[in-house]
Amino acid sequence: MKIGKRIGLKEGKATRDAFGEALRELGRERPNIVVVDGDVANSTRTELFGQAFPERFFSVGIAESNMVGVASGLALAGKEPWAASFACFVMCNAFDQLRMSVALPNLNVKIVGSHAGVTIGEDGPSQMGIEDVALACALPNFTVVVPADEPSTRAATRALAEHVGPAYLRTGRPKFPIVYANGCDQFRLGRAILLRDGTDVTLIGNGLMVAACLEAAELLAEEGLQARVLDMHTVKPLDEEAVMDAAIRTGAVVTAEEHLLRGGLGAAVAQAVARLHPVPMRFVGLNDVYAESGDPDTLLAAYGLTPEHIVAAALDVIKQKPT
Repeated sequence: MKIGKRIGLKEGKATRDAFGEALRELGRERPNIVVVDGDVANSTRTELFGQAFPERFFSVGIAESNMVGVASGLALAGKEPWAASFACFVMCNAFDQLRMSVALPNLNVKIVGSHAGVTIGEDGPSQMGIEDVALACALPNFTVVVPADEPSTRAATRALAEHVGPAYLRTGRPKFPIVYANGCDQFRLGRAILLRDGTDVTLIGNGLMVAACLEAAELLAEEGLQARVLDMHTVKPLDEEAVMDAAIRTGAVVTAEEHLLRGGLGAAVAQAVARLHPVPMRFVGLNDVYAESGDPDTLLAAYGLTPEHIVAAALDVIKQKPT
């Protein structure tokens, strides 16, 4: 992964690996946790939990709708179920079950969507979860989290284990650059993390795009512009206070996400900005298109998801600021 290298960010583990390891640790602490997987445990990394606690691990086969139903039943029985599959499979295939069996009864079920975004790479568009955040945010009662790296994924997994209620955690296939080299103790659900202060523009990202925003901020600094950078790991509930403060202080906002622009992070931030403190905005993400199969870095460049694209959006939006 090229993102982050030029500003010295070290490569960490994939967020799916960090999730699997964190879930295994939680399994030792919380005997009520059970895991249901859609026959992709070696990919979602729930296999780590299954190897440690085989009596609390259930593979239901390639049947995501049934997986969600089983998880909801386990929640009704008083367990703390985590259900995992590829993001596109669990959110697209099982949406009705998520709606009726988890969101509507407001059950304590944690859904994990792995292999999200275009960085799944060569597996192609049929495997790429690019609508998943929008679908998860559309479900009442759901908390929706997109962590930026290995340490923040561990923190997010632990925070979601403490949270009572439905939630969606998004993880990725490739190794991500480490944003939180000293750990992510400041992680709180629904609270953005300020990574860099600035007065000219605010860059708000999640997932891999947090590292891209930090790199973009360095490139903007070379041009004499100071960008504020926010890690908006929780898309729902959104940290509206952080968004409003950023809009007031910088007067311009750019969002960046490895997801379709409609219904994702940018849409959530735009709703808050429009209501609380309107300022010019630009959006970096997938523009109403399914990506092709290819190398992850090539796909990020081809579909406008690089630090350079964030810089271009920032320069454009700064021009629109009132004088």
